[in-house]
Amino acid sequence: MSAPTIPIPTTGPSRARRTLALAGAETRLFLRNRTAVVNSVVLPLLLVAAVPTLGIGSGAGDADDIGGRLVVTAVGVTLVYLTYYNLLTTFVARREELVLQRMRTGELTGPEVVLGTAAPTLLISVGQVAVVAVGMTVLGQAPSPVDAVLPLVALAGGAALMLLLAAASTAFTRSAESAQITALPLLVASSALSGLLFPLAVLPGPLATAARLLPVSPVVELARLGLLGRTWDGREVDLAGVWAAAPLPLALLAGWLIVGGWAARRWFRWAPRR
Repeated sequence: MSAPTIPIPTTGPSRARRTLALAGAETRLFLRNRTAVVNSVVLPLLLVAAVPTLGIGSGAGDADDIGGRLVVTAVGVTLVYLTYYNLLTTFVARREELVLQRMRTGELTGPEVVLGTAAPTLLISVGQVAVVAVGMTVLGQAPSPVDAVLPLVALAGGAALMLLLAAASTAFTRSAESAQITALPLLVASSALSGLLFPLAVLPGPLATAARLLPVSPVVELARLGLLGRTWDGREVDLAGVWAAAPLPLALLAGWLIVGGWAARRWFRWAPRR
């Protein structure tokens, strides 16, 4: 009598399951880092706590939109200083430790490795913005968005763009420590010329036009349009005016996503230089 045959599976886990498994492992590693967990929760809470402490929004005309302005600031600051910088240092550190190279020798594809590794940072980024929004609600300064779709598009598109730019930036970042230098141009330009600190309309015409073309500028512009109903030059608009002003920043964000995707595919390094 012949022994029963045991069927051998011919296919492995799906791409989604492989990516989720890697994302789960990365999240568990992050949760073991108590310092990183505390910082991820405390920093946005400190930003919210500064509102009553500094008296922000106590003046006439400020109280109506302080919640929206703070959420816009949270979106821009979180994407640049958390999403982009953390992903850049994470990718470079894993590359130098040969982790990325080892993961690619298994079933995981390149995009799965990148997405799985980036998952904790992306979740934290969204969570920090949510904490700020909830905190403003508790303080009675909840934003009343003119349009709720554009801020979500800004956050999702901005997070995807920061992921792609971080992956592309690994090409000229030799170590996790040197990321402090290689990330500096984007950090400075995004802080000073994206509309976070002041309306771009106060800049001279050519400089204002150039600033609107920077990667983070359309993200901030879309968030301001949706949450505050204000265009890049400070004009207040209604829902129809919001969508009339939205095509250009949407096109710019889409263009940067295409450029970022090409650059990440072309320059992302899986192994250290020897």
